[in-house]
Amino acid sequence: MLRPETSSSPSVPAASLLAVETRTQGPRYNLGFQETPQSRPSAQASAFSPPGTSGVAGDRSSSSSSLPHHQRSSLPVEGLNFGNKRSYTEITAASNFTLDTSSSSVRDTNYPQIPKTPLSAGNPQRSGYRSWTPQMGYSATSSSAVSAHSPSVIVAVVEGRGLARGEIGMASIDLKSPQIILSQFADNTTYAKVITKLKILSPLEIIMSNTACVVGNSTKLFTLITENFKNVTFTTIQRKYFNETKGLEYIEQLCTAEFSSVLMEVQSKYYCLAAVAALLKYVEFIQNSVYAPKSLKVCFQGSEQTAMIDSSSAQNLELLINNQDCRSNHTLFGVLNYTKTPGGSRRLRSNILEPLVDIETITMRLDCVQELLQDEELFFGLQSVLSRFLDTEQLLSVLVQIPKQDTVNAAESKITNLIYLKHTLELVDPLKIALKNCNTPLLRAYYGSLEDKRFGIILEKIKTVINDDARYMKGCLNMRTQKCYAVKSNINEFLDIARRTYTEIVDDIAGMIAQLAEKYSLPLRTSFSSARGFFIQMSTDCTTLPSDQLPSEFIKISKVKNSYSFTSADLIKMNERCQESLREIYHMTYMIVCKLLSEIYEHIHCLYKLSDTVSMLDMLLSFAHACTLSDYVRPEFTDTLAVKQGWHPILEKISMEKPVANNTYITEGSNFLIITGPNMSGKSTYLKQIALCQIMAQIGSYVPAEYSSFRIAEQIFTRISTDDDIETNSSTFMKEMKEIAYILHNANNKSLILIDELGRGTNTEEGIGICYAICEYLLSLKAFTLFATHFLELCRIDVLYPNVENMHFEVQHVKNTSRNKDAILYTYKLSKGLTEEKNYGLRAAEVSSLPPSIVLDAKEITTQITRQILQNQKSTPEMERQRAVYHLASRLVQTARNSKLDPDSLRIYLSNLKKKYEAYFPRPEQVPEKTEG
Repeated sequence: MLRPETSSSPSVPAASLLAVETRTQGPRYNLGFQETPQSRPSAQASAFSPPGTSGVAGDRSSSSSSLPHHQRSSLPVEGLNFGNKRSYTEITAASNFTLDTSSSSVRDTNYPQIPKTPLSAGNPQRSGYRSWTPQMGYSATSSSAVSAHSPSVIVAVVEGRGLARGEIGMASIDLKSPQIILSQFADNTTYAKVITKLKILSPLEIIMSNTACVVGNSTKLFTLITENFKNVTFTTIQRKYFNETKGLEYIEQLCTAEFSSVLMEVQSKYYCLAAVAALLKYVEFIQNSVYAPKSLKVCFQGSEQTAMIDSSSAQNLELLINNQDCRSNHTLFGVLNYTKTPGGSRRLRSNILEPLVDIETITMRLDCVQELLQDEELFFGLQSVLSRFLDTEQLLSVLVQIPKQDTVNAAESKITNLIYLKHTLELVDPLKIALKNCNTPLLRAYYGSLEDKRFGIILEKIKTVINDDARYMKGCLNMRTQKCYAVKSNINEFLDIARRTYTEIVDDIAGMIAQLAEKYSLPLRTSFSSARGFFIQMSTDCTTLPSDQLPSEFIKISKVKNSYSFTSADLIKMNERCQESLREIYHMTYMIVCKLLSEIYEHIHCLYKLSDTVSMLDMLLSFAHACTLSDYVRPEFTDTLAVKQGWHPILEKISMEKPVANNTYITEGSNFLIITGPNMSGKSTYLKQIALCQIMAQIGSYVPAEYSSFRIAEQIFTRISTDDDIETNSSTFMKEMKEIAYILHNANNKSLILIDELGRGTNTEEGIGICYAICEYLLSLKAFTLFATHFLELCRIDVLYPNVENMHFEVQHVKNTSRNKDAILYTYKLSKGLTEEKNYGLRAAEVSSLPPSIVLDAKEITTQITRQILQNQKSTPEMERQRAVYHLASRLVQTARNSKLDPDSLRIYLSNLKKKYEAYFPRPEQVPEKTEG
């Protein structure tokens, strides 16, 4: 028999692995510790509630060997990357456009015997920081950027000690997906990579070693994490569980054969192995279930595969969350999200936060989007099939877990998920039919992945046991019926008897309610809910009831408007009989399902490819869908950022009409744009527009422009926000300096840097000085930089640096007849050169409600100050000549790299370029010589 969820279990040893105090704020998954882990509800209690995860079967005693530190200071390091940016099929297709669909062999195809958890706490002391001991550890909670999705990721972080300080190991597992992602990398003293990656993950819980948070002697990494993540549960465990040997054993036992090559990548990555050991031990303990052997996808991913966008830039650009209204979909994610599946939505979110840098992979995606736009049958066929898929990743996550206790809810969950699996596998053939005539290599590769024979093998085995008409249906009573009659007749005689009994009880309930309706002459009907079971409902006016009351036989009466809900003592008893019959049915069905799962388990790993295929196709289809709603264009990738008539994609969604379009041209020879213009002329919007288009191009989407060419950006930095930060006690200016320091420390030649109005938080002279120094530093890089400013003195820097271009937003002056004054009309058009507008701050003040006398005084004072500080910085003819030569050389280099012109056209282009240069400057012999005086 199945044990009920509330059954007690024996107490467990007092040796505590984990923290006993968890201070949480707001609703969240309850991952705190109870006195006995067995008394917790199972993770499988609900079919698609956030599933639990676990470690390996068996009692893994802890090792006393601590994490290696100074003796391993020269460990090889890798970058960090969380989330699936490149799919398995993309990587395979990039190499040979074929996929290996052979079956994977598994050594142990049967479910193991699961002993009791070796980790426990008899009566943990809930005392907090002050009574913390090294044996117990503690938990804190912490705030992070709000995720667009419910957090479901648990992350373990460990740092080297001694000479290896700064060497970081991370391991994460998503409770909604059976995948572990490992990373190991070197970080500097700011720990920018760690904080950025954790904010991108939006974790549910962060795990660290207890030695990192000794009271009064916490490490800098621990302090930074707790400061930046105040609403995320933070847990410490003993350092001995961060054991690289155990971590490698976990991976060897749990990693599915198709991804076993990860062992070669991580066998010398001691810190990420230590992190995964602690992570899996912790998850096994709190979830009270384990993963089946050879069931997990384990990946080691490096940040060299993706571009880095820090959390501040993601917030400034409104990639996932709108800064005005967190519930609004006026974000880049909202612009592109037309996905039909949860997996597709997660993949889109992940790609937006970390765009690709591999041109070959991006090009393959763009080819797919182009074919989807050109082939209507393919577009609508895929859209129809994908909309019927459930969350394949979460389904797989639940299927590969083995509950440590056979409870009623665990049994019901397994039965439900087997029906979901059958539903999913039945969609493979329709998906193949939709992809049958596709032409692009990536779509052909996905089609090839669906030809895996294991899909058919699993479905056939399921159909030998499960009824053909058992399927996913909406409604709790419909799914209850599907689960009861999922297994075919004549497989288990006792199951058939139990189902007949259940049917008779349900018929008796319907009959009893019909008799009550006839007895009292009331329009009664049978209803059902998962909480109450069967109950009675009636819709009527109060005037039809005798004495305005229901008969005394009816109890637990509730009324909503003109609808009554109630039950009776006899109906409650019949519900109890029905539940007892259901438990018998679920128990016998569960035994059959477990046997079936043990038979199909060796083939189930093909679902990883299916999940990958469905989510990627869904995202590509979403890109194509977005293109149909606006005039987007396919981007090219060169060494130049050139956008013809590009516009802001989010602004278009907000305004419901096409915004003003502008051109952009940035090359290595002119890689620094200084943008000026009055307040509200469009500078900030333009900067964000460039970054959003760059991100869209690098994830494989078309972009809002008539023509676009991009250089791959390895990092995207923004400095836009000007608010104070009370939490970190930072003024506007201090926050500016912190953000710009982060950019200067991390920028490289392949970065895209957007800076908006730097230095406004201090006095003018210091602000100009700081901006000038920062500009000179950035000019030493080959990064593409756009610098918007009100300091017109900065524009003179182009005299010294020929790679600087001045741009400005135009405005027009129109006569305001009502007030008899000039008004400013914003055109939002970008033009070359400095802005001709002077004192536009005073103009803005003049049209406000400031008294005229104050405005007049301000004008006089401004004139005097300008006369004193403005210096004449006119350039000499020789400097102008050198600047022209520099730009000519840049054009020639660019033409040599990227030109696709035929020889005749190229000859004409070069001839015109020469004439243009000669028109600016006469030949040296034509320059008249100076006569001696």
